[in-house]
Amino acid sequence: MKHYPHHLDLQPAMHAQGTVRLPGSKSISNRILLLAALAQGTTRIMDLLASDDTHVMLMALQSLGVKWEQIDDTQNYLVHGTNGALPVHQADLFMGNAGTAIRPLTAALAVLGGDYTLHGVSRMHERPIGDLVDALNGVGARIDYTGAAGYPPLHVQRGQIHAQRMQVRGSVSSQFLTALLMAAPLMAKDDAVTIEVIGELISKPYIEITLNLMRRFGVSVARDGWQSFTVAAGQHYVSPGIMHVEGDASSASYFLAAAAIAGGPVRVEGVGKDSIQGDVRFVEALQAMGATVTMGDNWIEARSNGVLKAIDADFNHIPDAAMTIAVAALYADGPSTLRNIASWRVKETDRIAAMAIELRKLGATVEEGADYLRITPPAQIRAASIDTYDDHRMAMCFSLASLNGAARSGNTVRINDPKCVAKTFPEYFDVFAKIAHNELF
Repeated sequence: MKHYPHHLDLQPAMHAQGTVRLPGSKSISNRILLLAALAQGTTRIMDLLASDDTHVMLMALQSLGVKWEQIDDTQNYLVHGTNGALPVHQADLFMGNAGTAIRPLTAALAVLGGDYTLHGVSRMHERPIGDLVDALNGVGARIDYTGAAGYPPLHVQRGQIHAQRMQVRGSVSSQFLTALLMAAPLMAKDDAVTIEVIGELISKPYIEITLNLMRRFGVSVARDGWQSFTVAAGQHYVSPGIMHVEGDASSASYFLAAAAIAGGPVRVEGVGKDSIQGDVRFVEALQAMGATVTMGDNWIEARSNGVLKAIDADFNHIPDAAMTIAVAALYADGPSTLRNIASWRVKETDRIAAMAIELRKLGATVEEGADYLRITPPAQIRAASIDTYDDHRMAMCFSLASLNGAARSGNTVRINDPKCVAKTFPEYFDVFAKIAHNELF
């Protein structure tokens, strides 16, 4: 794992150009790990993401008796499935700050039964999980809060599940629905399970990822729009043999935005036009801002003349990648508005508040609402020391503030606690330095 110092001073860079091989998708990696663990048979996972969040899931599965091994020094793994019967029925599981690990695992453990505690870092204990717990307890699970109601830590005990029909709110996090969907075949032994979504479902592309991967493991889900999802009785997970993890489309956003800001071309490899990740739609926002984007089966390339147009758009479908647009807005020709981003409030930090504070340090005028940000770019990007809030995406997206405008002014952007990128992209700053043609230290 890469070790960065307490802060990094990013030297101004006028131009960004090069090719980046992306790390694996976090969303896909952790879903595949759990599905492989629950499946019948052995799954060879190719190009699994190496990060804190996948490490948390691997260690939790190991604690639950799931056997897996890393193949030599690669990011390829063999996971030996348990056919829906985890060997260990009592465990204390540390989940770090990995929402993609704790939420699906909570649902699976509640259905399978046992005596489990799940906890994480302090920020994890501030991230809501009440909607998922309510949905599970509503059909006979036994999940108790051992701290504040509605939040981890959790104590999961054996319940009596009767889950023909379940309900979950969709407006806080799509991960709650993902968790229930992934656990549904474990509940649908004799009767079909229908999950109804109450209210608006946010981040729909992440549900598409879940449904796609479940299908690859042999379970089909019938759906009525985005309001209800039904898993027929008698389905169970079966290993497809080999699963390849796509490159992370959220991580791609930083390099493609760098090209839009500072000319390019920059090409990312590992994700392309046939991606199952909704975050590839980030390129539509870049195109709206004036960048030129081309896509192949397994690559995306961006370039621009370095002049970006202001944008006013709804980013409910790509909340993670939208953070990158917020920093790109520093280089736009007028005020930009990012709408329908309330889910930022319950991520690794309150990203709306954090983004507003840090953008202002760089000279931007920022209006912060309950679910939107309006960013008026400064005449000149200021030197600033950016706090990252132990949030990998804050660190990565603010690296873009060292490009173009900062280069013209000669101002250095300092990133505090850069090691937080280990959550999803441990080598990020080395890779960024290559396309910016800079030395890091």
